[in-house]
Amino acid sequence: MIDIPVLQNHRIILASQSPRRQHLLKELGLSFTTRIKEVDESYPENLKEAQIPVFLAEHKANAFMSELSNNELLITADTIVWVDGHVLGKPKDYDDAFRMLQILSGNKHTVYTGVCLTTIEKQHSFFANTDVYFRKLEDSEIAYYLNTHQPYDKAGAYGIQEWIGFVSIERIDGSYFNVMGLPIQKLYDELKRF
Repeated sequence: MIDIPVLQNHRIILASQSPRRQHLLKELGLSFTTRIKEVDESYPENLKEAQIPVFLAEHKANAFMSELSNNELLITADTIVWVDGHVLGKPKDYDDAFRMLQILSGNKHTVYTGVCLTTIEKQHSFFANTDVYFRKLEDSEIAYYLNTHQPYDKAGAYGIQEWIGFVSIERIDGSYFNVMGLPIQKLYDELKRF
C-alpha cells in the first residue's frame, strides 16, 4: 500500500454504489469496503455550483457517523452538472435524460464533485470542477445513446467514458476523472494531507 499516514491506521470505507468511483479507488491501489445507505439527496435551494455536491457529500457522511469505528475512514462524494445557472442531477427517465442532453448539446457545462473524508475525530470536505464543451448533437445521436446505454445513474445523463463522450466532447478544462465522478488526483493529495 502507498505510504499515506492516515491509511496506516484506518480502514477505508467508500459509501457509494457507483461502479466508476469503486473502479477509480481500486486503480489508485487502495483497499476498501463499500457501505450503502439510502440518503435523501435534497438540498437547500439557495446553494449554487460547488456548494451543492459538497453539501450532499457531507450529508451522506453524516448519515454514517453513528456507525463509524475508531479505525475507519469514510469517503462520500456527489457529482452535479451546472449549466446556464441551473443544476442537472440524475435523470428521472428517458425523457428527462433526453431533455438534459439537449441542454448540453452545443454548450459548455461544469461538472462539480464534492468529496467528504470522515473519521470519528474529524471531517474534511473539498471539491473539484471541470469545464466540458459539447459539440452540437443531433436528436438521433441522443436517442442512439439513450437506447444503447443506461445513463440514469449519472449527473447530466451522460458518462464521459461512454459513446456520447467519444462523439460529443470537443474538450475539457480540468480533471477527466472528476467528470467520471471522483477527482482521484485531488483525493490522493487530500488523503496525504488528512
